[in-house]
Amino acid sequence: MKNFIPTVFRFVSGKTGRWLTLLAWICLVLVLSLTLPQASSQKNELAANLSENSPSQEAEAIINKEFPNEQGTPALITFHREAGLTDEDLTQIQELAGKLAEKPVANQQSIAPLHQLPVEVLKQQVSEDETTFVLAVLFEKSAATAELEKSLEELQNTAADVFSTNPFQTKIGDADNLSARTTGPVGIAVDAAALFSQGDLSLLIGTVIIVLICLLVIYRSPILAFIPLIGVGIAYLVISPILGGMGKAGWIEFDSQSIAIMTVLLFGAGTDYCLFLISKYRSLLKVETKKEIAMANALRRSGGAVAMSGLTVVFSLLILLLAEYGSIQRFAVPFSLAILIMMIASLTLVPAILAIFGRISFFPFMPKTADMEKAKKAKKPKKTLAIGEFVGKIAVKHPWKVTIITTVFLGIFALLSLKTEYTYDTLSSFPEDMPSREGFSIISEHFSAGELAPAEIVVQTEGKNIPVEDTLNELPYVAKVSEGEQGKDDAGMLKYSVELNTNPYSNEAMEKLPDLREAVEKTLSDNGIANSSDKVWIGGITAEQLDTKETADGDALLVIPIIIVMIAVLLLAYLRSITAMIYLIATVLLSYFSALGLGWVILHYGFGVDAIQGLIPLYAFVFIVALGEDYNIFMISSIWKKSKEMPLTQAIKEGVAESGGVITSAGVILAATFMVLTTLPIQILVHFGTITAIGVLLDTFVVRPFLVPSITALCKKAAFWPATKHLHESNEKEREKLENNQTV
Repeated sequence: MKNFIPTVFRFVSGKTGRWLTLLAWICLVLVLSLTLPQASSQKNELAANLSENSPSQEAEAIINKEFPNEQGTPALITFHREAGLTDEDLTQIQELAGKLAEKPVANQQSIAPLHQLPVEVLKQQVSEDETTFVLAVLFEKSAATAELEKSLEELQNTAADVFSTNPFQTKIGDADNLSARTTGPVGIAVDAAALFSQGDLSLLIGTVIIVLICLLVIYRSPILAFIPLIGVGIAYLVISPILGGMGKAGWIEFDSQSIAIMTVLLFGAGTDYCLFLISKYRSLLKVETKKEIAMANALRRSGGAVAMSGLTVVFSLLILLLAEYGSIQRFAVPFSLAILIMMIASLTLVPAILAIFGRISFFPFMPKTADMEKAKKAKKPKKTLAIGEFVGKIAVKHPWKVTIITTVFLGIFALLSLKTEYTYDTLSSFPEDMPSREGFSIISEHFSAGELAPAEIVVQTEGKNIPVEDTLNELPYVAKVSEGEQGKDDAGMLKYSVELNTNPYSNEAMEKLPDLREAVEKTLSDNGIANSSDKVWIGGITAEQLDTKETADGDALLVIPIIIVMIAVLLLAYLRSITAMIYLIATVLLSYFSALGLGWVILHYGFGVDAIQGLIPLYAFVFIVALGEDYNIFMISSIWKKSKEMPLTQAIKEGVAESGGVITSAGVILAATFMVLTTLPIQILVHFGTITAIGVLLDTFVVRPFLVPSITALCKKAAFWPATKHLHESNEKEREKLENNQTV
């Protein structure tokens, strides 16, 4: 293995090997594309998030068994006129119901026969302020979301023929015209699928454009700007069919959200790996005449850090397989596979392309050796103090000041993360002008908010006459309770439909469920039911959200410590220093909590966000910590190597100077790619993109250039403990003297 890796590096950069390497990747793309489906064709937007043994799903199983409902999934058509519904409005609603009953749209199961009722009867179903009416249309439960979307389009076309002005195109609040919006389970599902599907192509295009612009600004070379994109693009063409094949075989599941974030991660992290290689290649082209040797040496010097940082991210992402919540678990394989293949491409494909172009890659600013400069009689540029050198000098000259200032700065925002509010409300992640969210807002304002998604309470009464309904009606947060429905096979089973007087998607509703359960359990217990805690089940959307919160919290408690331990082991194996491992992990954790705090300040006070999605902390942790350690690895490995040749203080200054420019460039590109997510109309991705980008920027401009070098300078030789043998071989007094001189 010791000789194998250098041999591979020489091969991919050699005169013949570089062409064979490029050809091999192209052939791999062709074979995979012709034999396997693309990932986009295997997405499953209906993949389950909660396990079968979660309380809400157990309740759902019992409800399906004992209380089978032959009715379909409802779409709630919400009609609203700000000035009040007219008789003509109600007559036209009846006409629409009649047409849908006579000629149902695709997948329609049933509709209330409103056309057979007098208008006076309809008026009794209008809201108290006489502005709103809800028409329920039931669709087949087996219908896919894409099919339901077409069904709703047909319904809207039918409505356009009935009403003089299409109410589905009328703005909410228009006093002169009737408006209509589709909400309920069907409307929400269709809108959710539409949000993610419309973002795929725009996200890919936006990511490519932002990366290209950043590369052009950084390198000012049109050729070099495209080389990383070509590498990432070919890697993507390999990843997509592999994921598609795995999905078709049933080995994994993934949805649009997984593919969207994977695309950003691939282009961001992939470009970063390319930048580290390009930086080393350019510096070696200034001292080496042959481009093949320069590339082989660049791979030898940077390959270990690229592989180590890539594996850190891969293993961190694979740990998500331990998560119980489906959406989190589905990230593991697509993300880790993408990083693994991109890491391999960065060490084979991209070097081969760079070796083919050689110095021309950097046109018009091609790096030249001293002899080449002499031959052209070029003026030797004046040496200027680079920003990296300036930062490095500050870190070693005032290590205590830098450490304290940066720690306090990050600590303030980390404390603010404790103030962050979280939500598990599906609708709150939709844009405010989405039809299902507008329809729900109208219902909640003019009817009981709980009517949209009532809680389903199932109790085992063992055949006894127990006043469960009375108990539920006495609860102050319950608006309405249905009569108990008897189980099909077990007469002792009773089901109650409970409408809360608050938004069923809200945190407030979730917080009421434990109290509701406790009240019902006490009633059962008081009436002689033993083990009453095992005789109550709660289903419905509110219960599912509560399970989501508890499952996500449990996943965080499991996944986060394992990731920290795993990164600690990898750092220890690579750096062989317990001290460095501890403070590198500590600094990235501080950066993560600071990103949460600063992200909350920006989203809440800057953009009026009331709460961020509850899954964001775990999502952001994996990326900020794993990717943050990437930058630490690249910089600290540079310091480690230089410490073999010079005093530690000088090694820190030169290590920061050497890695500063490329890490800053990489951080800016990675943050920019995550910020592309904020352009999508999906709040969970907006929140995730904002917080992750902030974390990357904090790590790039605060943690990596200032905090880590200053801590290393404070620790001195203890930073290498227990592996201090590789330090610069000068006696203790000489080293101390040199370091003191440098500090002065």
